[in-house]
Amino acid sequence: QVKLMESGGGLVQAGGSLRLSCAASGSISSIAVMDWYRQAPGNQRELVATMHSAVTDYADSVKGRFTISRDNAKNTVYLQMNSLKPEDTAVYYCRVRWSLRNDYWGQGTQVTVSS
Repeated sequence: QVKLMESGGGLVQAGGSLRLSCAASGSISSIAVMDWYRQAPGNQRELVATMHSAVTDYADSVKGRFTISRDNAKNTVYLQMNSLKPEDTAVYYCRVRWSLRNDYWGQGTQVTVSS
């Protein structure tokens, strides 16, 4: 069983930066896909960034501003968020998956960007 714990959220002014962390307890497959999602009030949860091996992809709305990375030694996934905008305000969730049975979500961390 894998448990994910996000941290690093908070309140930041527009133009600022935050780094989110997602620490995993338990064993994660080397072929796992690591995702960051976000959900703003009244909106559907959307995929923000994804990483599979060394390949990454981003939503158009965050491309060039957000970076997903992974530290295998620490079993942790990061989301570096720069040039934050008020529209980035949301609860951010990490997800780790490598099969139908092994699909895990964190509890979420709030990011609020003030204008």
